[in-house]
Amino acid sequence: MSDAEAVQNAEDAVEQKLRAFIDAIEDSETYQQFMTASERLENDKEATQLLDEYRQKQHQMQQSFDQSLMVELQKLQTELAENETIQQHKAAQMELVELLQETNDVISEPIGMEFAQSSGGGCC
Repeated sequence: MSDAEAVQNAEDAVEQKLRAFIDAIEDSETYQQFMTASERLENDKEATQLLDEYRQKQHQMQQSFDQSLMVELQKLQTELAENETIQQHKAAQMELVELLQETNDVISEPIGMEFAQSSGGGCC
């Protein structure tokens, strides 16, 4: 077997194991709960309207500070905190992020570098 073939075989093995890893993540209860919570959020008009309104007010605040806008944002934050669909999605998202951080740690340790760290892209 040539060096090129050996490298290709190793890369194929990595891709196969990566696919198995992705499948395992997708099959995990944590991921499934996140997907269910995301679907519920997407289908909850009241929750999505609240989030849209909050984002819009945040954007307006970034453009120019206004005390009345600040009061509206605080009111919306309270409504977001009281919305069960939004809170379930937030909790599921936090659990998924924790799972992904743990997997990153497990991969990073043996290779001696932060696996999920962005390389920054671009040149120079």
